[in-house]
Amino acid sequence: MLTTAAAAQRLGGPTRELPVLSSLVLPRPDGGELKITGVPAQHGPTGTEHITGEVRGFVVSGEGLPTVYISGDNVSLAIVRDVADHAGPIDIAVLFAGRARSPLIDAYLTFSAEQAAEAAEILGSRVVIPIHVDGWEPAHRRGDRSSCRRNWGEPGRPADLAGQS
Repeated sequence: MLTTAAAAQRLGGPTRELPVLSSLVLPRPDGGELKITGVPAQHGPTGTEHITGEVRGFVVSGEGLPTVYISGDNVSLAIVRDVADHAGPIDIAVLFAGRARSPLIDAYLTFSAEQAAEAAEILGSRVVIPIHVDGWEPAHRRGDRSSCRRNWGEPGRPADLAGQS
């Protein structure tokens, strides 16, 4: 498992840190390579990192494969712009989009459906997979899958919203 330094230390075992803008290259069964790059993520507003902790996103790519961005617990569209500049275009965006909140701070920790739609536009993604939208207790999650669906029916929004079960 790839994560932040603090999480790798806490979890131990096969877990390891993947620093921001560092990559791990793994062999694929077909003889090609799979490249996983750590990218920044921001779990809450600037200045709350001491409460929310460090988080990480990832870009996964390889020759002949779609480029996939996994946002991690991110709420910053500025970071999404940086990822798009560094690794874009992104074919598939896996976006944490449940508007998660914590009683520790009065702010959102992950994207709203509207922010996820904007992130997909910034990234140039045609396939978007919203996660972190269902299965959380209501006190933590403020959005749901239906709020994500509503934002993909507007003109100019990404065409495909995967995971619509």
